[in-house]
Amino acid sequence: MTNENHIDIKFDFRSDAAGKDPDSHSQTLRRYHRLLWSKKLPDGTFFALEDLGSKGYLRHQSALGEFRLSSDTVFRAFPNHKKMQHIITQVPEVDREEVQHRGYTMGGMILFPAVKIDGKQTINQARGMNAKIEDRFDLTLECIRRYYNGELSPLTHTLARYSAFFLLFGDFRGYVDFFLLQDLVTNDYSVVRFWAPFHDFTTSALPNDIDAYRRYLTEMFIWIDARNQRISMGCELTQRSGA
Repeated sequence: MTNENHIDIKFDFRSDAAGKDPDSHSQTLRRYHRLLWSKKLPDGTFFALEDLGSKGYLRHQSALGEFRLSSDTVFRAFPNHKKMQHIITQVPEVDREEVQHRGYTMGGMILFPAVKIDGKQTINQARGMNAKIEDRFDLTLECIRRYYNGELSPLTHTLARYSAFFLLFGDFRGYVDFFLLQDLVTNDYSVVRFWAPFHDFTTSALPNDIDAYRRYLTEMFIWIDARNQRISMGCELTQRSGA
């Protein structure tokens, strides 16, 4: 694969974001998103993504409709969360930096619709603001699984506003496979593999002590590392096929 099409799964997107949010300011992350997710949808239609530059992030426009997408960070370590400071301060600074370094790799990134509908929160905003989710992607994926199954979740109404986006992938399996999320679900796609004990959104989404926090980070990074490997293998297959 040429350097232009190569994805470095160890690249820290903070390094080219000039101290700003990598989701919006890393040009490498933008290029990687376009390269990875410009591919066939489950129905065989090619989902081409256009870089909008200063006018936005990425866009798909075809007979399927127009979809403007933005990057969202999958990993969540709560470094600045007020309710987590009594735990975060117990983690050595070098370990905190390592968490950020590993998290800001391609395995820790995804795309969601960027445009508000009816002036209401986007998926990115809703999952960050909802105390039952706390920006955790494992809990977000459970909401998406329930959405496809017609079940209720804390994000039911938000996800429903973006039904056209989720329709692109056909069903939950199609969504998971498209975004290379397979290691976060069981083999039959029926259950999400949570990073912490899950009690049907009835308990706090935040780890409650340092041991729980470390277990949470371990499980999250097992998944991010596995997803990075899927991304790497996918790029190798693309190279061999000449796509």
